[in-house]
Amino acid sequence: MADLAGKTVLCADDDLEILRMVARHMKSRGANVLEASDGEEALRVARREKPDLVVLDVMMPNMSGWEVCRAIREDESLAGTGVLMLTGIGERLNELTSPLYGADDFLDKPFDLDDLDEKVDDVLARRDED
Repeated sequence: MADLAGKTVLCADDDLEILRMVARHMKSRGANVLEASDGEEALRVARREKPDLVVLDVMMPNMSGWEVCRAIREDESLAGTGVLMLTGIGERLNELTSPLYGADDFLDKPFDLDDLDEKVDDVLARRDED
């Protein structure tokens, strides 16, 4: 598990319990953490702050995580931003849909923090290679 010092992670989820848990965990790893509780807010924060990684819930009000992901991928200023989708819609659907919107990876809810760490580290490592 890599230290996330110097990395900015945007956590976006309309479930405040999950948002707090993921944000607290990323902070414990040394990340500068930003939070958003709906899709429009997540996109606004991403465009303003240019995070290294967005941990993004799929089902959110105003704008889905998939729509946010697509908007991030279409924004050249966010070309280096990794996107990890979180969802409870089912692994198979997530596996098929997340890549279509440009997500780097996905994790199904409920998830284990060790699995989250592994996905976060993988996405950041791949983004650092580009």
